Amino acid sequence: MGAFWFVELGVLILFLQAFKPGLSEESKCLPGFNSEMYIFKVERNHLRSGRSLGKVVFDDCTSRTSFLFHSEDSRFKVDGDGTLKLKRGLTLHNGHKEFYVSTQSKGKKITVPVRVLHEARHGHHHNHHEMTTQPKPGESLSLPVLNFHKSSGGLKRRKRDWVIPPINFPENDRGPFPKNVVKIKSSNDKEVKIQYSITGTGADLPPVGLFTVDKNSGILYVTQPLDRERKDQYILLAHAVAVGAGIAEDPMEIIVKVIDMNDNKPVFTQDPFTGTVPEASKPGDEVMQVTATDADEEGSANSDVRYTILSQEPPLPSPNMFVINPVTGGIRVNAPGLDREKIPKYTLAIQAADMEGNGLTGFGKAIITVTDSNDNAPQFVTPSYTVSVPENKVDALVVKMPVTDGDEPHSSAWATTYKIVDGDPQGLFSVSTGPSKLEGIITTAKPLDFEKNNKYTLLVTVQNEVPFAVSLPTSTATVVVNVEDVNEAPVFTPVEKIIRKPEDIPVDSDLVLYTATDPDTARNQKVTYKIRNDPAGWLSINKDTGLIKVKSLMDRESTFVQDNKYSVIVLGIDNDEIPATGTGTLIIELEDVNDNAPTIDESVIRVCNKESSPQLLSVTDKDSAGFAAPYTVQLQGSSHSNWTARMNDTKTGIILTLKTVLDSGDYMVVLRVSDNQGLHHDSTIQASVCDCKGVDVQCTDKAVAGFGISSILGILGAVLLLLLLSLLLLMFLRKRGGEKKEPLLQEDDVRDNIYYYDEEGGGEDDQDFDLSVLHRGLDNRPDVFRNDIAPTMARPEYRPRPANPADIGNFIDDNLKAADNDPTAPPYDSLLVFDYEGGGSEAGSLSSLNSSNSGGDQDYDLLQEWGPRFKKLSDMYGGGED
Repeated sequence: MGAFWFVELGVLILFLQAFKPGLSEESKCLPGFNSEMYIFKVERNHLRSGRSLGKVVFDDCTSRTSFLFHSEDSRFKVDGDGTLKLKRGLTLHNGHKEFYVSTQSKGKKITVPVRVLHEARHGHHHNHHEMTTQPKPGESLSLPVLNFHKSSGGLKRRKRDWVIPPINFPENDRGPFPKNVVKIKSSNDKEVKIQYSITGTGADLPPVGLFTVDKNSGILYVTQPLDRERKDQYILLAHAVAVGAGIAEDPMEIIVKVIDMNDNKPVFTQDPFTGTVPEASKPGDEVMQVTATDADEEGSANSDVRYTILSQEPPLPSPNMFVINPVTGGIRVNAPGLDREKIPKYTLAIQAADMEGNGLTGFGKAIITVTDSNDNAPQFVTPSYTVSVPENKVDALVVKMPVTDGDEPHSSAWATTYKIVDGDPQGLFSVSTGPSKLEGIITTAKPLDFEKNNKYTLLVTVQNEVPFAVSLPTSTATVVVNVEDVNEAPVFTPVEKIIRKPEDIPVDSDLVLYTATDPDTARNQKVTYKIRNDPAGWLSINKDTGLIKVKSLMDRESTFVQDNKYSVIVLGIDNDEIPATGTGTLIIELEDVNDNAPTIDESVIRVCNKESSPQLLSVTDKDSAGFAAPYTVQLQGSSHSNWTARMNDTKTGIILTLKTVLDSGDYMVVLRVSDNQGLHHDSTIQASVCDCKGVDVQCTDKAVAGFGISSILGILGAVLLLLLLSLLLLMFLRKRGGEKKEPLLQEDDVRDNIYYYDEEGGGEDDQDFDLSVLHRGLDNRPDVFRNDIAPTMARPEYRPRPANPADIGNFIDDNLKAADNDPTAPPYDSLLVFDYEGGGSEAGSLSSLNSSNSGGDQDYDLLQEWGPRFKKLSDMYGGGED
């Protein structure tokens, strides 16, 4: 980047008052270019039209940034911001070109020389041009000066009457540093010593020390290169103070504007860019857009980016399949021939260059994927088919027709649909797409009839689920369908035949001729007939003619008849090698005749002898309403003397009334009921008459009536009393009997004697009871019989001892019941029989409890020491004779 030599511009002027009144001088700004001469270096002799070379900077001492420039060489033009461009191509024959650029300021023309110099570079590719400025002759060019006016009162400031424009300084200046920017000076600095200082960002605020000022000369310096992309301007405050007087002028604002240089190359916003394009796209169709950014000053040539496609990979079928808009970065299709099946993806190398395409460059990639379009028509693998299909089948498979498609698998441009376009005017066939999406399946939609048409020729077309992207021929296939003849079952006409006949039609009468026809006309078959389902067995059929006759009398009131209809299934069978059977239904609607007399529903009634209520009897007639109600009733035989019978108001029920008092018992009442045609029937009613009142009649059996609740309670009370007396007698005998030979229980006897009373055999020797006595009843107890009481009923038999010990419980229960019902055994001794342990027992017989001295020698006082439970037992048995 070329270095710029800036002339010291007296742009900042401090209005300082003179120490002596009347001494004042107004300094003026000098408009002009910031360089005496501009040199722009280029790398090649030949320059293209539109190329930007650099920028000239002009300052008219105002805040203007755009001017009207004029180039004396018509091949160059200068924009309002000072950018120098080529209007048309130029060749530097001598390696350079010089001309002048001028502008007008305050009515004065100001000119600056410009040189375009060819200078080949080696190893430097970051710039395409340089601009070099040369200082004006006499570096000590005078700067604008503010005069201070003197007055007796000391320094006195005169108000400023103009605004200082910004100071322009280029970024990335190469120095050497520090480098002067501008000089501030007071016109009275010879009379009074003035010291200068600056404050603000870049001075005493970060970045501190970027700008400095010589306190004595007032020259403002920059200490290092500036970067416009970091900060594009600095605002400083200049201060002037009279040394010794301590009087300071108001701070003056200095604006240092950083001039942009082309030091940033374009950068793509993403890398790579990705886009898609349908393979059927036409030239001019938009594909995608790429964008790049430049950090240089917006709106200037330094950030004016242009786009270019450098290369295309692969370069087929044309190396320029795509074109890019140099300004917007939009990529479009440039040539036909995109084919996803051949080249599915393209990679473009793209470039972005600033300075309207002549400056710094950035590189990137754009990857374009070619998406599938329906540009391949599906094709039938086989163009024609000949198949055979049996007749009379629906959804029968006719043929499967595979196809191929070159488009992307499993896409809508690849999946297929089918259509039958000819040969099926009646819609007998249907075509669908198979699960693979590359197969057409034809099936029968309706039954085919060999006798009507035995051959069909179908024309089928195939297409994709989406329309073709380009004009393509449609593939077709021809399917010849031969219909196979099969043995069809005979068909009854009608399939369900309804006739109406009276139910009493005589046996062997002709009912109807019910026949079937054989659809197989070419086979010339014979049909025979058979009744398959005749629930009541009323009908017969002629197997050759199909004539149906009455075999037995029919009955409309039969349970086989529903809603007056009787249904019969008839079969028609042909004589093929494998016979086919057709089915027909004959429905006979039976007309009613008066063949059922009315009957009474009730057969048994109960009537109170006193204050009897009338009995309502229901009448039923199986015949229809025309042969039923209104009914009539008549008493038959001797029933007239005791009963009255009449019909109710609706003539559908009988009111039967007992008119005389009868003895309790059963009586037969005969009633004759007739329908409206006079057909009658005699019904016998059993009337049970008993002594009762009211409507709720409760007549019971006499034997049961004599054995009421009170009798049952009395019997139960007597049984309980006998049981209680038996228990009292047993306790008394235990207390009085037994001898006191030795204590009932010894202290050192730890055996649980109570346990032994619960045992019925087995164990120790003293528990080896002889249970055989249990079946002998009272035979071996003669001392307990009472001969003075004659038995009133036979003595019950006792069960013998069972061989199975497990049945001992039932044995004891049965013999206990037998003893309770034995009149020869007193109730109090019945239990003793089962406690009897036989002769020879060491414990002695329990019957000996009636002896007065059986337990007299026992010492029951020992039980007092065994606790509260045995104390009661001691009191019971040891109480003496009382």
